[in-house]
Amino acid sequence: RDDEAYAILVNSGNANAFTGEKGHQAVKHVMKALSGALSLSLTSVLMASTGVIGEFLPYKKIVNSLPKLIDGLSINKIEDCSRAIMTTDTYPKYCSKKISLDNQVITIVGIAKGSGMIAPNMGTMLSFIITDAKVSQKILRQITKKTNDTTFNSISVDSDTSTSDTVLVAATSKVNMSTIEKESDPRIKTFTVALESLMKDLALEIVRDGEGASKLVEYEVIGAVSNKSAKTVAFSIANSPLVKTAIAGEDPNWGRIIMAIGKSGEKIQQETIVIYIGENLIVENGKVANDYNEENTQKYMRSNEIYFKVDLGLGIGQAKVWGCDFTKEYISINADYRS
Repeated sequence: RDDEAYAILVNSGNANAFTGEKGHQAVKHVMKALSGALSLSLTSVLMASTGVIGEFLPYKKIVNSLPKLIDGLSINKIEDCSRAIMTTDTYPKYCSKKISLDNQVITIVGIAKGSGMIAPNMGTMLSFIITDAKVSQKILRQITKKTNDTTFNSISVDSDTSTSDTVLVAATSKVNMSTIEKESDPRIKTFTVALESLMKDLALEIVRDGEGASKLVEYEVIGAVSNKSAKTVAFSIANSPLVKTAIAGEDPNWGRIIMAIGKSGEKIQQETIVIYIGENLIVENGKVANDYNEENTQKYMRSNEIYFKVDLGLGIGQAKVWGCDFTKEYISINADYRS
């Protein structure tokens, strides 16, 4: 859409997904009430929802709460906003970055929620990012698409992609600077690096807070025939229940990594695969490495943050994704979710 947005309303606990025409009408009622209360056009207000799928949105409750919400608006409530949109999250997720453009201090602030049903294409996660920089809508859309691919679209908690997700990046243009509106503008690089850094911080917090998770895991795949192929292989490993449970058990069962690489459907060659867990060489030349040390690798697996590296030895394609382990707590959280 090309309209300018000035307000967004977020509700937690109800995804308003798979609710048919009744769900559409509920959003219309809320948006009409919100735009009227703020004296804005209907096309300049947005809504995002997260929570249980298939239950009808109690929109009258939201509409009746609008006066109180509007009266409480403040630039100093970032943490409150982050906390308000939590579902199974165990803590609020927010951060900020400052950079210099045109000798002006630019601020980027973001919040996010998400803990389960997190997979490629984001999942049941929401993130709202605001900057006071002057960036055209066209350029901001391009930058967001690029940075989203390497951050929020590169994480997975449980491989389940939700019906509801949103990443919104807004520029208020409050800073006195010339607008970034051309792709050749050298300031784009500085802004993109800062935005990507902030989005990565938020994305990794989502994985750290994954339902029942005890370990953050980075999976790097290099030597693939393409970047797309590398990412597919990386997610195949990260999403494998057998790999995730081995990590939870602090068991360097590298055979499960080989299995996950093989099931990816991507081009591989057994003899060229090299696998590291941390700095521990595990596999090379089509078999377990000659100097593989199980004891040292097992000690490394006790860490809270773990790094897996896979070199397919076929090309220059590469990708990084982040995931977590599967613990008994994940089962408990999701078995009891609606009870």
